Amino acid sequence: MIKVGIIGATGYAGVELVRIITNHPQAELTAVCSVSFVGQPISEVYPSLNGICDLKCVTAEEVIEQSDVVFAGVQAGISQEFAKQCYEKGVKFIDLGADFRLEDEEDYKQWYGGEYIDKKLHEEAIYALPELFREQIKGKSIIGNPGCYPTSVALGLAPALRAGLVKTDDNIIIDSKSGVTGAGRKLTDTSHYPACNEAFSPYKIACHRHTPEIEQTLSKVANTKITVTFVPHLLPLNRGIISTMYVKAKDGVSLEQIRSEYEKAYKDEQFVRVLADGKTANLRDVKCSNYCDISLHFDSRTSTLIVVSTIDNMVKGAAGQAIQNMNIIFGLPENTGLNMVPTAF
Repeated sequence: MIKVGIIGATGYAGVELVRIITNHPQAELTAVCSVSFVGQPISEVYPSLNGICDLKCVTAEEVIEQSDVVFAGVQAGISQEFAKQCYEKGVKFIDLGADFRLEDEEDYKQWYGGEYIDKKLHEEAIYALPELFREQIKGKSIIGNPGCYPTSVALGLAPALRAGLVKTDDNIIIDSKSGVTGAGRKLTDTSHYPACNEAFSPYKIACHRHTPEIEQTLSKVANTKITVTFVPHLLPLNRGIISTMYVKAKDGVSLEQIRSEYEKAYKDEQFVRVLADGKTANLRDVKCSNYCDISLHFDSRTSTLIVVSTIDNMVKGAAGQAIQNMNIIFGLPENTGLNMVPTAF
């Protein structure tokens, strides 16, 4: 059994890791950490875990000592020290935060205001979106788990970009919406119930921290520099992300050609479902699952490919994808512990 530890276990992504790991047939949750609740059982923080996981929250150092792999769901700038400790002890480290997502330190400084404390750690790390970079993930010890918005965008656009069916010199427009859990457990003015209930608005317009991650991933799959306009919105829902992307098709490219590339790219991917013509991806249909649903649409008047991509931001956008990455680095089938059926409503 793989011994699993979680740092930041009482955050939303952390407790989602707990939920999934407790049903993983090849992994055992051995230790959980929460700075705010040290000494308290996690089931006191989340009563839904009562009798299922009653582990007491301990220190990060204790988590690392008791684990074969450590997941960290903490804010940017904190994970690097934990990663260093894990690396020195031969413990695998999977970061659900931003510290190992960006390859360029200057981008990290610009968007997160920090710096890389150990260059070697970042040389050892891999940005791990399984459906796109599976082979590079194998054998790695430090994993940068993708952000939720970038996951929905990259899976939605990768086949068209890789096949060269769309223009890369035109700006790509990405319009995304997320449930409130994407803001984390800490209360803010925008996530306070009276502020988000019966409300809907964009935020961090053209300056969201996921922008460089999106551009980095799309540039890599397209093998050319990609620039995007990314506008996120806050939905008055608990969970889910829906991204609608607009990109110009090259002259003579048809929806049939595009669909063929998507079906070929994802035919062996359990967790990516390309919907049939006439269907539209809906975040309801991926709720509480590790699936990404993609629907393809084409505006022939403007030669614009419109891709709609939906994920559960807490599963495929965070904890589920992190466990998918764990399965890869430990040589398990990727779907181990992740065959959750989406809820119907």
